[in-house]
Amino acid sequence: MITTAEQDVRALFADLEDAWNRGDGHAYGACFTEDASYTTFVGTVYHGRDDLAAAHQALFDSVLKGTRMFNEITGIRFLGPGVAVVTGRGEVAKKRPRAYGKVQTYTLVREADGRWRIAAFHNTRRKPLMEAVSFTFVPGSAPRK
Repeated sequence: MITTAEQDVRALFADLEDAWNRGDGHAYGACFTEDASYTTFVGTVYHGRDDLAAAHQALFDSVLKGTRMFNEITGIRFLGPGVAVVTGRGEVAKKRPRAYGKVQTYTLVREADGRWRIAAFHNTRRKPLMEAVSFTFVPGSAPRK
């Protein structure tokens, strides 16, 4: 059974994707807390909603123009009534990719206005070949789930 809190979290992700797909940096930034931290898969770190919104608008207007965000939530864990950790996979492309090459962790908080927003985001590019090599040489290092 999906709870109201889970529905609200999923609605936040729908808003996030919609803002990206429209190329709207301001709306994208509105999905984050004012003091959010945002780490890209190349290691760039943005601090604060205004910083990440402006940077994304510049990207939407250039190298990311016309791209779409594709996300799959793989887990939602509520750590308290106003805090959640969301894990997922995703990709940004002009058409749906066959596989999602990035894994993400989001820390969400419910703010005073009742809306869930992203307080911290970390994105990592998945390297399946490197994982396979690691797990071959050290089988005990493979995730158990």
